[in-house]
Amino acid sequence: MRSRYCAYVLGLHDYLLATWHATTRPAALPTDPPGLQWLGLEVRRHVLQDDTHATVEFVARNKLGGRAQRLHETSHFVREGGRWYYVDGDLK
Repeated sequence: MRSRYCAYVLGLHDYLLATWHATTRPAALPTDPPGLQWLGLEVRRHVLQDDTHATVEFVARNKLGGRAQRLHETSHFVREGGRWYYVDGDLK
């Protein structure tokens, strides 16, 4: 989760797509709006359900046009070939 957040901050779309599970991966990612500033990540909870499935609850904060915003999500991950992939998430 932390590496994906850093990739969002740095605009590393190739990394984000490479760490997204093939069954849910979009063809491309939208460009961030001009002026978007990521302010921080708080991982609130992570649960390893078994050897190949996990969830991570997080809050990512950003600012756009002087307005603070937050993204609160529980993300689902699956491990294949020793690597974790983002599958999807539930927004709160």
